[in-house]
Amino acid sequence: MKRRGAGEREKEAKKRKLLEELGEGHLPYLTPKDDGFCELWRKDYSKLILRSAEKIPKDIHEGVQEAFLTLRKFDCFFRDLVRIKGKDFFTPVSRILIGNPGCTYKYLNTRLFTVPWPMESYEINYSHPEISQACKALIKLNDYMHRETTWALQEQKLTETKETEDCAVTDRPPDNAPSITATGSALRDQSCPHVPKNDYSDLKERSSYNLTLLNYMDPQQMPFLKQEPYFGMGKMAVSWHHDENLVERSTVAVYSYSCRDSASDVLEEDTANGRDPSVWHVGLKIAWDIKTPGLAVPLHPGDCYFMLDDLNMTHQHCVLAGLCPRFSSTHRVAECSKGTLSYILSQCNTALQNLQTDTDLKGTSLQSLDVAVVKRVEEIHNEVEFEWLRQFWFQGKRYRKCTEWWHKPMDSLEEFWRKMELMTSLLLDEIRKEQMEEESKTKIDCILPLLVQRHELRKEWLGRCHSQLAECLPEDEKPECRPYWEEDDPNMPLPFDLEDIVCELESLQKMES
Repeated sequence: MKRRGAGEREKEAKKRKLLEELGEGHLPYLTPKDDGFCELWRKDYSKLILRSAEKIPKDIHEGVQEAFLTLRKFDCFFRDLVRIKGKDFFTPVSRILIGNPGCTYKYLNTRLFTVPWPMESYEINYSHPEISQACKALIKLNDYMHRETTWALQEQKLTETKETEDCAVTDRPPDNAPSITATGSALRDQSCPHVPKNDYSDLKERSSYNLTLLNYMDPQQMPFLKQEPYFGMGKMAVSWHHDENLVERSTVAVYSYSCRDSASDVLEEDTANGRDPSVWHVGLKIAWDIKTPGLAVPLHPGDCYFMLDDLNMTHQHCVLAGLCPRFSSTHRVAECSKGTLSYILSQCNTALQNLQTDTDLKGTSLQSLDVAVVKRVEEIHNEVEFEWLRQFWFQGKRYRKCTEWWHKPMDSLEEFWRKMELMTSLLLDEIRKEQMEEESKTKIDCILPLLVQRHELRKEWLGRCHSQLAECLPEDEKPECRPYWEEDDPNMPLPFDLEDIVCELESLQKMES
């Protein structure tokens, strides 16, 4: 079973220390109506860029907002059952991942699989024409976000050493706020700022979004939202965090749309001090800093904001709930070196090269018994099972609401995984034959930790699939423990429960020590 990493323990220690230093008090934070807001933004948060709704093309707004409502109408948003510190929790926000075909995005030990947006050379069949249109609108938004981000990064690079008197970052001052002027307005009818070719390629790479994570939440349906703990900013829809699994120094671009409904009739709270709790905000703070005030920036329907360069690394952000339901489209450059369908299929191909089918049809055998080779195969075996198959089926049949694009690849991965089960069985047979030989001990030392991990993770996933939280989900969202088989299944070379095999290898290991 995976243990909490040093990074996570360090983060928890910093959080405890910060809360201890605060005691019963709160750190200061500024909103647009506070003196010093512009100067604070310019000095400590200049890599946050806000693009107000009126600066964004009307056809973008119309397409994206219609897409949000369409996906909501077809029940395509889901609260994820995520694992934090060994416990399962439902996210307060409902989500759907849309992006390049075959891409995935992992957060909080949960791998989401993209509903593919339309791309050349890919055949994608959607469950309804309206969902197809929604995906087209989102890739159009993605292209717009990419162009905007590239412009902003170019201008940032050209002016990062210059002092400017402009406050930096928003196009429309909120009501009763000091005037805020824009710097870096993108998509202008002028030639591209001069940036060296190599630098331009780097900027383009860090803004070439390969997916967007769509979020939806109605605060009126979530009465138990956490209070922001450090600044007293009010209720949070998303707690303080750095976005995970991204290309280093890549921008995160967000389109925000809060829509009016019955929440409009709720009386607004007193806003004499602090942020207006009826309006959605993005909150920012320097990570683990108790000296610099935080920032709470209001988000009006159709606003976009961009967290440029290393802002996501040096700062943390949260989303502060308003009263109305809100959608967002958060565009990311996901770090996909180990998170694409092509990657895992390549891994499977590497592993299966060690499976040899005899030409006389008498059976199968392993091509090589070299320790490095069999260790690599068993590592890939675990990767396919726990990073792909069980992650996908734990999310039930949710993806079929949009498309069945992923189901054929998953069937292929499961077939490859079955062959890897056979390869493990063949390896165990070889170990039993060798018994007391030195080669046997080396192979046991190699394979035993991977089988122990496989055994413990299977128990963990089985328990998660049948937890009380999982059982309360609708039928098409209920986790499925797949692959799963009974002990006497004649089609499987090894049992689901590996306890006896682990004990056997441990005994052999002791005998040979």
